[in-house]
Amino acid sequence: MADVPRSDFERINRVIDEMAQNPFAGDLQKLGGKEAEWRRRVGAYRIIFNLSTAERSIFITDIRRRTSNTY
Repeated sequence: MADVPRSDFERINRVIDEMAQNPFAGDLQKLGGKEAEWRRRVGAYRIIFNLSTAERSIFITDIRRRTSNTY
């Protein structure tokens, strides 16, 4: 994430820390066709992650700037 502006980088890090406490807070959307894949909006960026309630874990698979073909 070297090309991400520092303010956006810090905001994304804060959101990831918040997700550890409550993964269902914020602007979430379950991605269609995939059982446990979600996205969380953070400004112009999207955090794509898998959520396992049984294991009580979150696996971030990607962080991307939103474009017309992000998903």
